[in-house]
Amino acid sequence: MNPKDFQCQAAGRVVQTGLGYAAFLPAPLPPELKYDSSLTLALSRADAALSELSGLGRVLPNPHLLIAPYVRREAVLSSRIEGTRASLSDILLDEAKADAPRDHAADILEVRNYVSALEHGMAQLRTLPLSLRLVREIHGKLMQDGRGEHATPGEFRRSQNWIGPAGSTPENAPYVPPPPDEMQEALGHWEKFLHEWEKMPDLIQCALVHEQFEAIHPFLDGNGRVGRLLITLFLIERGRLSQPLLYLSGYIEEHRQDYYDLLQRVRTHGDWSSWLRYFLAGVTETARDAVSRAGQLTDLRTEWRERLRGETKALCLLDELFLNPFITVAKAQAALKVSNPTARLAVGQLQKHGIVKETSGRTWRRVYVAKSVLDIIDKPGDR
Repeated sequence: MNPKDFQCQAAGRVVQTGLGYAAFLPAPLPPELKYDSSLTLALSRADAALSELSGLGRVLPNPHLLIAPYVRREAVLSSRIEGTRASLSDILLDEAKADAPRDHAADILEVRNYVSALEHGMAQLRTLPLSLRLVREIHGKLMQDGRGEHATPGEFRRSQNWIGPAGSTPENAPYVPPPPDEMQEALGHWEKFLHEWEKMPDLIQCALVHEQFEAIHPFLDGNGRVGRLLITLFLIERGRLSQPLLYLSGYIEEHRQDYYDLLQRVRTHGDWSSWLRYFLAGVTETARDAVSRAGQLTDLRTEWRERLRGETKALCLLDELFLNPFITVAKAQAALKVSNPTARLAVGQLQKHGIVKETSGRTWRRVYVAKSVLDIIDKPGDR
């Protein structure tokens, strides 16, 4: 890391380690911010979009039908940023016990861990504040088993890490987070700021919390995924989201280089304004996209319920398709608590009405998919 790149004392200071390389210690939050017209407008737009999404989450007849696939889509996109190759279809097939690709087994496990980490965080927020303790618990869930076991799940790092291209070292990496001893001090300041309420707009505080978490980089691995989970959990804790329907990983993946460059400019130049505008634009675009998808899924469900009027068993399966658009006769049998022939008849009714189509090409253990649902969930973000 080149100390000369870090020109803003208000952003933090460069520290020299005993091993001869430099590292960066971010200054405690909050920084001094200037709310110029462009930042104020970006905040206004993001607040409005987030409020619309949160309001939608309160009035949906069954918000869980949207939450389950949204969580899995976020898990796929957030993990993809870190290099996994599993698709949303892979995850949904695995959960439906419908033969997910075996060559993606490790990737599927990482994505499932992401879902588990988010669900754990959501459950714990009922009794615990968002805190370093909860952050460690989330990391433990995220990194359990598989490729994450080497990364001391649930423990803050005791050795130095760095951010840079493959093969880089602390000496030549673009960014080296605080050494372990200084890291503990930085985490203490971060948690203190995290617990401040009503001292600045929630979305501004959320953006600062995320930026500094990534600057501290307190884990050996999984920092990016934990940092993105914190965005959703923060907004739920503050009452800005009624349901976990906002996820920025798709936006970050699409604008990945801007994301890394702007985080680095905060550290090197104290350019919080550019980072905040990026973050707020992401909230605006992502919230509007989520509202659009929710409307499309709700309309589709209404249309299909009309189409299945009188088909009692098939109608009872309909909501299962919005939780997971892949279905088998065995899954239908378990959901309906009926015999195999009755479940087969119900799936056949869905197929007859054009709601699902057979996708495995087999004569046994067939897999069916409600492609219209999958397309709405998995399509690229609206523009």
